[in-house]
Amino acid sequence: MDYLVVLFWALVGSVLSLVGGIALLGHTTVRNIAIRYGVPFGAGALLAAAFLGVFPEAVEDGSIHSAVVYALGGFLGFFVLERLLGWFHHHEHHHHDKAHGAKNKTHQWLVIIGDTLHNAIDGVALGAAFLVSPAAGIGTAIAVAAHEIPQEIGDFSILLGKGMKPARVVWVNILSALATVVTALATFAIGDASGFNPAPLLAIAAGFFIYIAASDIIPDIHEKPRAEGNVQAAMLLVGVVVLAWVISLTPHAH
Repeated sequence: MDYLVVLFWALVGSVLSLVGGIALLGHTTVRNIAIRYGVPFGAGALLAAAFLGVFPEAVEDGSIHSAVVYALGGFLGFFVLERLLGWFHHHEHHHHDKAHGAKNKTHQWLVIIGDTLHNAIDGVALGAAFLVSPAAGIGTAIAVAAHEIPQEIGDFSILLGKGMKPARVVWVNILSALATVVTALATFAIGDASGFNPAPLLAIAAGFFIYIAASDIIPDIHEKPRAEGNVQAAMLLVGVVVLAWVISLTPHAH
């Protein structure tokens, strides 16, 4: 039953998030609105998950010093990973009409590889969170879904803009999303069998969540015109409040 619960929430946090992208394939205006206001909401959910759900669990299962070090390592590690990939998770769709031909193919692969790695890391965070408690797992899954829905819509837009056919975009994103399911189940299975302490993985995941929101999405909000930026800032705060409320409702194992 535990594995079915992890599987269900991994699907919620990954494959079901593709529904938004598929539903909005032919609706450019609605798709752009969903990206504009869904991304900051997802960022707020990730921040709440990191500070109110995942990181406290890492501290409870380990030492505060170790948790801080692992969280910092996660933050810096994903910064280096993004630089090495040369792939900017949220800003690429602003420039999707500037490249053609072979460059489009390269960008397609960068988006797919980056998205798959991101999904795999989300899955590790999910699996580690469920090793701690249902509350940590469910809160993490909802935060991931809130972030993944607008992200996947953005990825659909990028790949379509780079010349990939709609049917292939759908299948590529489904396969990429399955990385979350595979790594979530694998992390949970290994941890369940060996009894290892998930605190370091949780702290690293917290650093990852904070990095996404603080290094990419929040600066982007500040660059927007005042009125649009204010609405996006409000959506980020709504994301924090909603996820904090969800975490407060879920039962803790400790």
